Amino acid sequence: MATAIPSDIPDASGTTFAQRAVILVSLTFVTMLYTMTVMIANVALPKMQGTFAATTDQIALVVTFNIVATAVMTPASGWLASRFSRRSLMFWCAVGFTAASFLCGVAQSLEELVLYRILQGGFGAPLVPLAQATILDTFPRHQHGTATAVFSMGVVFGPIIGPTVGGFLAEELGWRWVFFLLVPFGLIAITAILLVIQDRRRSGSMRLDWFGFLTLSVAIASFQFMLDRGQRLDWFDSPEIVIEAIVAALAFYLFLAHVATAEKPFLNLAMFRDRNYALGCTIMFLFGMVLWTPMVLFPPMMANIQGYPEAEIGVFMALRGLGTLVASIVMAFINRMFDPRLLLTVGFVLQGVAAAYMGAFDINLSPFALAWTSLLAGFGVGFIWVPITLITFRTLDRAFMNEATAMYHLIRNVGSSIFISVTIALVIRTTAAGYTELVPFVSIFAEANSLFALRGDWPTDSERALAGLGAEIKRQATMLGYINAFYLYAATCFAIIPFVFMVKYRRAEA
Repeated sequence: MATAIPSDIPDASGTTFAQRAVILVSLTFVTMLYTMTVMIANVALPKMQGTFAATTDQIALVVTFNIVATAVMTPASGWLASRFSRRSLMFWCAVGFTAASFLCGVAQSLEELVLYRILQGGFGAPLVPLAQATILDTFPRHQHGTATAVFSMGVVFGPIIGPTVGGFLAEELGWRWVFFLLVPFGLIAITAILLVIQDRRRSGSMRLDWFGFLTLSVAIASFQFMLDRGQRLDWFDSPEIVIEAIVAALAFYLFLAHVATAEKPFLNLAMFRDRNYALGCTIMFLFGMVLWTPMVLFPPMMANIQGYPEAEIGVFMALRGLGTLVASIVMAFINRMFDPRLLLTVGFVLQGVAAAYMGAFDINLSPFALAWTSLLAGFGVGFIWVPITLITFRTLDRAFMNEATAMYHLIRNVGSSIFISVTIALVIRTTAAGYTELVPFVSIFAEANSLFALRGDWPTDSERALAGLGAEIKRQATMLGYINAFYLYAATCFAIIPFVFMVKYRRAEA
């Protein structure tokens, strides 16, 4: 059994237990600040649309450009940290993020708001990978599990707290307060970085591989635009989507060819020679695919199928966060007792079981069923963050840490973007197919329904009654669409498990 570490005795890294604890808490807070923005603007989009008299496609740019800016700047955070030091980069990113959040709140036009959202995403993107890299370097390997359990709370809670609180503020005070909410948190984060982060290491002579950076940026940006706008433009029936797909594929090919032959490429692919890092990134990509699925599907399903108010939807989203919190606390105590591959398997099984039961939802959407499946899915998420981090970075050379954490989070974000687009497309398309298949069963001309109106099943004696019947068929078909999406979610969770057992793991010594 490991002995307690006195708080005033430095370890090999030169920091005491108390100092490491302060760093961990501070960086967890900084991480939560940024991740709050992942979905916080979504809840206020209808009100923004009214303010700027924008179309649905125009207001969607508020989200799209923020995602693209985040995706482009995430892989650059490794080079920036090495060039300017982690402390400097985190400080200026926090300052820029806070200022951009305030400017979003005072924007007077849609163009201004989109510009400030780009700045918000660009400045915020390096915060999470840099925070994780700092924590992994600060704590000895045998404490990575406990540190990651705490850190994961910031990663997961931000996207849950943001929409919940943001929805209330947007309803009571207006959409601008969704962004003003971030300003005081940003000021606290800036202060914490100045007081706590001391890592000033940098490589002043390190040059940026511009060709590698630009080709990767173009590939990521084009791919993200394709995913975000694909469903609205009917995917490859749209010339825009075809062009974006071609540009993304070509730019990515040029990037791979360049980094494979350049002497000092933008990203050193040598880190993928580490078996565990490569497998860990693969698992993280798949985990990213299922991470936000319930948060994307639950709100529109609850609002459109049963008319749940926004406040109650926020409560159910918070229940998922509660499940993650409980699991993270448990993981802080048990992560060293069990093989992380076993814990990962448990996490994905729990999510898969929850998703399978979501696939059994009926049109009535029982509050109890919504609550316990949200809790279980959140609990499964909490069981995944710690072991996947232990596996991914266990054997990796620390010289790659800045680049490796940036790529790790980029891969997770890309996985999330792909699966969100796929599930939304699945819901919309299977809803349309379901509507087409259900209509013949309620036709008054069908032999089985010859006494349809006489039985009182549904009045059909007026246009209004027929319109109501059509709306009910649409509601039933939409539920079928969500059920199909939940079954895909469940199948993906279970399909990840075989990759877990490809990992080689040896427990680190204290």
